[in-house]
Amino acid sequence: MIQTENLTYQYKKGTAIFSFPNITLEKGENLLILGASGIGKTTLLHLLAGLLKPVTGKIYINEVALNSLKNNKLDTFRGENIGLVFQKKHAIQSLNVFDNLKARLLFSNALVTDKKIEIVLAQLGLSELKRNKVSELSEGQLQRLGIALSVIHNPQVILADEPTSSLDDKNCKIVIKLLKNQAKQTNANLIVITHDHRIKACFQNSITL
Repeated sequence: MIQTENLTYQYKKGTAIFSFPNITLEKGENLLILGASGIGKTTLLHLLAGLLKPVTGKIYINEVALNSLKNNKLDTFRGENIGLVFQKKHAIQSLNVFDNLKARLLFSNALVTDKKIEIVLAQLGLSELKRNKVSELSEGQLQRLGIALSVIHNPQVILADEPTSSLDDKNCKIVIKLLKNQAKQTNANLIVITHDHRIKACFQNSITL
């Protein structure tokens, strides 16, 4: 479950203050957040992930008040409960696909098993590439690896920042389907933040900033 109340954020004094609508999602519900560039979409995602602290307001994930956690506890909570799909690829260049996923499990204090990694690789069509280095992957394959890294530890919340903005129509639909399927596997909340209106029909719940 995710709930936000009266969230605002300001990067520096004298700059614009971002105000965000309240969000309430029951377990397993998905949400699409639309908005033009500069409106604060990524700021909201970073607040939900605990990467930024709001000026006012509260964020609850499974009844835990995210912005009241101390830094070390926040890092642990994020690592165990939140999966992030960034615009830029954050895989470790020196590791192959399989070892990137193994490292993600280690970082999140999750049980590391080869079987678990193999299952996620198969679900995302990456099994044949598991020994490939990150530099050997295409953009579409990197996108799927990014999704695998965000879900391998069975997070309660998956946050995706513009996951389809650089994709053609066919791959746009594929990526959203993959994200929704992965969220469904663990009954997680999926929140996608984007300016890409092509995917609006894929979500029952949506808000526009």
